[in-house]
Amino acid sequence: MIKGIVFDFWGTLVENGIYPSPVQQTKFILRLRMPFKDFVARFEKAMMIKPYTDLNEAFKAVCDEFRITPDQYLMERLVGMWNKNDLLGKPFLDTLEVLDYLKSKKIKIGLIANTTPSITRVVEKYNLEKYFAANAFSYEEGLLKSDAEMYHRMVGKMKLKPEEVVVIGDSVPSDVIGARNAGLKSILLDRRNNRDFQPKIINLRELKNLIEEGSLEELATQKSEEAEAGEKENE
Repeated sequence: MIKGIVFDFWGTLVENGIYPSPVQQTKFILRLRMPFKDFVARFEKAMMIKPYTDLNEAFKAVCDEFRITPDQYLMERLVGMWNKNDLLGKPFLDTLEVLDYLKSKKIKIGLIANTTPSITRVVEKYNLEKYFAANAFSYEEGLLKSDAEMYHRMVGKMKLKPEEVVVIGDSVPSDVIGARNAGLKSILLDRRNNRDFQPKIINLRELKNLIEEGSLEELATQKSEEAEAGEKENE
């Protein structure tokens, strides 16, 4: 029986304040020519597994990771872009409705994210903290969602068993496959409905229907070929 749902933050509960995403814009600003998948792994490890004093310090670590010597203009551009995203980011239209519904059903809600401390500004701005029984942020845990231990800690904080939890997120590698590698069920949130992947939902309101129909757990246990391949790759 599902007793808890863990959500990713950006792209799942809250939409980015800028487009393309701040991570994509960072790669562009740094003029890095490499696959985005490879960039993200190194970027998040450099920036998001410790609580830096400020964004200048965080982006200095990113530049060090990619062997770039930053000048003042580059740093101002990176910091300004990141702050703009936090300033303009806001919950999706279905977010509060679904979080209220889950609370009314006594389903525990968790929040997990690869993030900098700036996430707290957005959470507090929209009074989201009242919904979460627990959270696991990479900069506090010293881990990314690619590490199964991140999810194990999340479940422990919620005082639930892995089989009682479903993870919902918009990233196949870190949210769906990452959670499954930790022994949790997971569902992709594909808001644009342009990814050939299962299991998935295209908006959060679908969760309400799945719960009312008693089919949430059934959907969450499905596996596409991509998910199975991702799990085998991480064995």
